[in-house]
Amino acid sequence: MYDVHEPEPVLIVGAGLVGLTTALALHHHGVPAVVVEKHPGTSIQPKARRFNFRTMEVFRAIGVADAVYAAAEGLSAHQGMRAGRTLVESEPLPPPPHVDYADLLAASPERSCLVAQDLLEPVLLREARDRGIRVHFATTLTDLADDGTGVTATLTGAAATDGALAASFGAGSAVEATGVGTPGDATVVRASYLVGADGAHSTVRSLLGIERSGLGALGDAVTVYFRADLGALTAGREFNICQTEHPAAPGALASVDGRYRWMFMTGPLLPVADDPTAPADPRWADVVRTAIGAPDVPVEVLSALAWQPTMRVADRFSAGRVLLAGDAAHVMTPYAAAGANTGIQDADNLAWKIAAIRSGTGGAALLDSYHDERHPVAYHVAEQSALRTGGLRDLAPPTLDHPFALVAGAQYTAGAVLDDGSGPQPTDRLELSGRPGTRLPHLPLAGGRSTLDLAGAEPVLLPAPDAAGWRAAAEKLSVPVADAGPGWPAAAGLAGDGALLVRPDRIVGWRSPTTSDDPIRALTSAIDAILGR
Repeated sequence: MYDVHEPEPVLIVGAGLVGLTTALALHHHGVPAVVVEKHPGTSIQPKARRFNFRTMEVFRAIGVADAVYAAAEGLSAHQGMRAGRTLVESEPLPPPPHVDYADLLAASPERSCLVAQDLLEPVLLREARDRGIRVHFATTLTDLADDGTGVTATLTGAAATDGALAASFGAGSAVEATGVGTPGDATVVRASYLVGADGAHSTVRSLLGIERSGLGALGDAVTVYFRADLGALTAGREFNICQTEHPAAPGALASVDGRYRWMFMTGPLLPVADDPTAPADPRWADVVRTAIGAPDVPVEVLSALAWQPTMRVADRFSAGRVLLAGDAAHVMTPYAAAGANTGIQDADNLAWKIAAIRSGTGGAALLDSYHDERHPVAYHVAEQSALRTGGLRDLAPPTLDHPFALVAGAQYTAGAVLDDGSGPQPTDRLELSGRPGTRLPHLPLAGGRSTLDLAGAEPVLLPAPDAAGWRAAAEKLSVPVADAGPGWPAAAGLAGDGALLVRPDRIVGWRSPTTSDDPIRALTSAIDAILGR
């Protein structure tokens, strides 16, 4: 989408996984962004590690999937779960009996991968800077004001003082017209939109006065990040997570690089300093050795961090031209890195909408659909994540939502979609069959491509082979058309003369199983509804 209406860049507060992905997604849609981060660099903690196939589909769309898979190579063999008194005594756990992995293999052209957050964020940062995206660290948002035509933000820190931030925004003619000032060590900038991706303690959310709801804190935990050469001990015992059941060291070991870097998640067995940079209690090394089951292995404790598994979701994900994404919008328990993966889906959802409004193809109402779509999905995933937090031997029973349905089966029932009367998406299995509000069904195409790759910069019509009426209407209205192949109608719930519209985020926005008496009018109405016009 060619940006002609609003030359000011989008300001993204937070250069973590979600902030950097938002910047890359905006760039993919032709929208300039500037990213600020209060910390001096990317994460120094491994944090999230499991990135599901829906996240990898986003990375595929914005052109960074190969770089992410390369960063994940070290943990490619560390996929399974184990449990036992100690790591040495552990046994592999079988997959849940109610999970059909054939669903997963057929659902996507991408695969989930394990890569520690402190390895992934530098990859995204490099990709962002290679594309010309300005990222400023040690820079803090202190104030914001939305006047309905843009957002004025006050920023302090290194980039504000040395002029680098002003230079980033000064490239836009509208910024030059409104002025960039430097009162003291602060820089005042003008942005078209502001995305708060600044974490669980979000300054953006606080400045907006948005409250949160949910189950709250669910206990107390400690994560011990340590270094130890466990290559010999883990050979033949490779794992993603190993539950340890020793009474003196109950918890879970997690692989960070598969040999030298590890995490041990447990309860508050020993005191933990409030300052995360303070040296950890040396007794944690003994606890870790007990969990491993090797009393003589050298262990270097890098940090011990106290935290609380928590479920809190912002009551609003947007306020005018200011939007919340990632942990700023929803804090979740660590189950399957649900918070990080959901945040990356937030970025995918909001980027094309901002692009459409800026280009003039989308109406202002399109921005409201971000909250309407993402809030119920994020709340549901956060709630399910909390319910699934527990021992690996007691995985979620089939009465709870299917784990793959939780990853890819979400359905937007309000927002930039039109209900076709086909009913709600099942939650007890992964079924992607073309319902509006769900992710487009994947079918392989020639050259290693997927039907997911047919999504474009604006809604694209995917007609069945005999849908001459829809094709003619699309040509008349200058709506892009893509050919999804002969197997498409059955996979998408279409007759031979039906069609659907796929949004830029690969979500089905509208479906007509058959032809229409007035295809031009029907298609015009669908496009206008999806784009908030």
